Amino acid sequence: MRPLVATIDLSAIRHNYAVAKRCAPGRQAFAVVKANAYGHGLGEVVTALHEVADGFAVASLEEAAEVRALHDEARILLLEGCFEAAEYPLAAQLGLDLVLHSEQQLAQLLAASLSRPLNTWLKLDSGMHRLGLDEAALRACHSRLQGAAQVAEVNLISHFACADERGHEQSERQLEAFLDLLDLDFAQRSLANSAAILTIPAAHMDWLRPGIMLYGATPFAELSAAELGLEPAMTLSAQLIAIHQVAADDSVGYGAAWRAERPSRIGTVSCGYADGYPRHAPSGTPLLVRDQRVPLAGRVSMDMLTVDLTDLPAAQIGDEVQLWGAQLPVDEVARAAGTIGYELLTKVTRRVPRRYRNA
Repeated sequence: MRPLVATIDLSAIRHNYAVAKRCAPGRQAFAVVKANAYGHGLGEVVTALHEVADGFAVASLEEAAEVRALHDEARILLLEGCFEAAEYPLAAQLGLDLVLHSEQQLAQLLAASLSRPLNTWLKLDSGMHRLGLDEAALRACHSRLQGAAQVAEVNLISHFACADERGHEQSERQLEAFLDLLDLDFAQRSLANSAAILTIPAAHMDWLRPGIMLYGATPFAELSAAELGLEPAMTLSAQLIAIHQVAADDSVGYGAAWRAERPSRIGTVSCGYADGYPRHAPSGTPLLVRDQRVPLAGRVSMDMLTVDLTDLPAAQIGDEVQLWGAQLPVDEVARAAGTIGYELLTKVTRRVPRRYRNA
């Protein structure tokens, strides 16, 4: 087999869920497992959290059905709601909690013939302007849902735009907009994503929505996952499959984009952009060989990348290379590549085998 694997530590995910719960004693938490549990494997993550999670949050009916097949009783929140009228009966069959972010969705729900009433979550556009109703529209929708045969609970939800920037005034305004609606009768309320769970106690409400923190990455630029008490769940590791001596001023890789400033020792690693490693990662992005950081050298290829081993003469073919993980935080790699940990984790492709520890 090609020497590349994503090792997932499921005990780390359970630990990180517990961290979220400790931040807000007495609250419940939807574990966000959309996008194949941020690349970690939806089925395996749901199974690992089966005994501890209060609920799960997903982005599609397909994801919801996969979660329901694994968990008969957990609440499952469909974050974007249904996309067409024909989906509402299936949502009822699956027993979902359904976000309503538009008047069209509300009308489709109220026109649907359902096997059971649904828990609904009216989404307030509190300032992000991506999905949701403004205050006036939400108040009108709230009154239309009261007593409807299709509705069990009427709940309130919103999403922060800038909670990952501590002290941002936008978060204050969004919290105020959310609180201004609490004169209405809502059964449950949810506002806090990972960043707000960790730093905005006033936003904790009834239900938390931990996402990126579950997987041991930080939502903040200035606070590391370790500082937040989080444990990395995924370690992406490959091997050195070749080593070459390169003369000073020789180039390496496509486009001759990297040139040796000295006689150099270049290692080839069994991972590329078809595996999910960012093609745009610049030379100098760190990788780990024999517990030492070594820099990426040249452009990332589809199936391989190259590293400068000149300062690590002991490195040899067959050595493990950590792309990110337990010893090299994914957030550090993401910063070097000009992106965020969310993107790196979710882009690890299906051809990379996942192996699970501490199931």
